[in-house]
Amino acid sequence: MRSLAELLSAIAVEEIIGVEDKPIRSLQCDSRKVSRGDLFVAVRGVSVDAHKFIPLVTLAGASAIVCEELPERLESTVTYIRVANSAVALGFLASQWWGNPSRKLKLVGVTGTNGKTTTATLIYEMARLEGSKAGLLSTVCNYIDDEAVPTNQTTPDPLTINELLHRMVVAGCKYAAMEVSSHAAHQHRIAGLTFAGGIFSNLTRDHLDYHKTFENYLKAKQSFFDMLPKDAFALTNIDDKCGEVMVQNTRARRYTYSLRSEADFRGRIVESRLDGTLLSLNGHEVEVLFTGRFNAYNLTAVYGASILLGWNQDEVLVRMSKLIPVAGRFQTFHSANGITGIVDYAHTPDAVVNVLNAIRDVVGDKGNIITVVGAGGNRDKGKRPIMAAEAARLSNRVILTSDNPRDEVPEEIIHDMEAGLTDETRKITLSITDRREAIRTAAALAKPGDVILVAGKGHEDYQEIHGVKHHFDDREEVRSALGAL
Repeated sequence: MRSLAELLSAIAVEEIIGVEDKPIRSLQCDSRKVSRGDLFVAVRGVSVDAHKFIPLVTLAGASAIVCEELPERLESTVTYIRVANSAVALGFLASQWWGNPSRKLKLVGVTGTNGKTTTATLIYEMARLEGSKAGLLSTVCNYIDDEAVPTNQTTPDPLTINELLHRMVVAGCKYAAMEVSSHAAHQHRIAGLTFAGGIFSNLTRDHLDYHKTFENYLKAKQSFFDMLPKDAFALTNIDDKCGEVMVQNTRARRYTYSLRSEADFRGRIVESRLDGTLLSLNGHEVEVLFTGRFNAYNLTAVYGASILLGWNQDEVLVRMSKLIPVAGRFQTFHSANGITGIVDYAHTPDAVVNVLNAIRDVVGDKGNIITVVGAGGNRDKGKRPIMAAEAARLSNRVILTSDNPRDEVPEEIIHDMEAGLTDETRKITLSITDRREAIRTAAALAKPGDVILVAGKGHEDYQEIHGVKHHFDDREEVRSALGAL
């Protein structure tokens, strides 16, 4: 129970109609969950404007309503609070409701197209290896120290975020890491949070079905750094063309990391294998269980964030050698006859290129690369032919298949991908709609020394078809296909 006046002290109010001095039973943004005595925040969503549910929540007994536009009919028992942006207000109200938990943690946010999950997860793991309790908000799973909390969004809604952060505080966590998606930044899901630091990984084409233009996508990411406080750190990848742009308006302390240029934190690959890399970080060599330039970038960011969080450099290097790859991120499997299978979440053209380059850097001309890849339905269609083109350019054989078709016809998605192929690359490409059959076909085509990349789904253990999630795990399928050889 909180008082309405206490909650409203956290937001900018344009108009109040009704009594402020009243108790609030709970805070809600879902009209279906409203009960008597609640404060309801009417947010204008992507597909639904919650303002139209104000009459319903009034009937349900809402005690107060935050909105951008007052309803035509006002009830004397309800307090109406008009604000400029309900989504922003919800973030601050949620933080206030849960006692501003982000202020009691050292919270690090990670944004960018690729690398968010790995970087955030490894910062969480580094904190735990340091001996502290820590929390994680990520695509794969949320964690309150060692307690797993399932997730279905990269960045949850403000009420969920703050409840989880509050639970972290109660559990004694000192640090927390979270992925910050472009959707979350644009929809103000991170409003009201206090970050100790922010990290930018890279920016390539993704989510243009939502953002419409690359510039809008960039601005959504950039808005995260614009909100950082001046005592936070902003750590950016200056090898990325958007690296400096991302932090140009931030008030935070700026730091850089790089594999190619002079930077505050400089990484360099000394030696690379499929099961690990000898990495140099600011001149100090460390053996890590990760492969590829993209992971070298992730680890350099983790190293920089660790130093900026105040951890001892020598101890940081020791802990980095103990880190293990995140589930479904360049996860390797081996057959008895010397074929390697790799499952990776790569679902953008740039991510596919990064993973395939990492494999080729190690394999060279000693083995073939067979890539199994699809594209998700109801998402940016423009990237489909590009993904197929890049996969065919960097592989010896390609099998186009179904990913999560959602509400689309799988064969039509594959047809969109085929548009990116040339007459030459069509000769090395098969189209097999059934993903299980595609993986098994790749295994049948492989010879000792070859590498099979299954890209797109990574840690996911389902396929979404016409709104229904069916169990399907690339890792299980690769193990089974390789084991049958």
